[in-house]
Amino acid sequence: MAVTEDNSGSFGMHTVDLLARTIEAAEELGYGVRREWLGGVGGGLCEFGGRKWIFIDLALNVVEQLEQVAAALRHDPACSRLPLAPAVAQVVELRRAA
Repeated sequence: MAVTEDNSGSFGMHTVDLLARTIEAAEELGYGVRREWLGGVGGGLCEFGGRKWIFIDLALNVVEQLEQVAAALRHDPACSRLPLAPAVAQVVELRRAA
């Protein structure tokens, strides 16, 4: 099944599942993932304590949270070597093209 973004920027019914799978991929790559209420003004990739972290801002909608995780993965060369679920690979690739 193809995953396509509609005019509202949503990935439809699959967005929550895609977020969960993308988080799993990030964790497989060694990222720590934290979900925090950051008021819609924070989140994303950072590194401290010798570890890579992705902070997901719970004030954002699911599509925006997915973008935070996809943005971190699109710049990680190890991501291309990880066997991703096709939908996750497509989301990361869609975000690369954006």
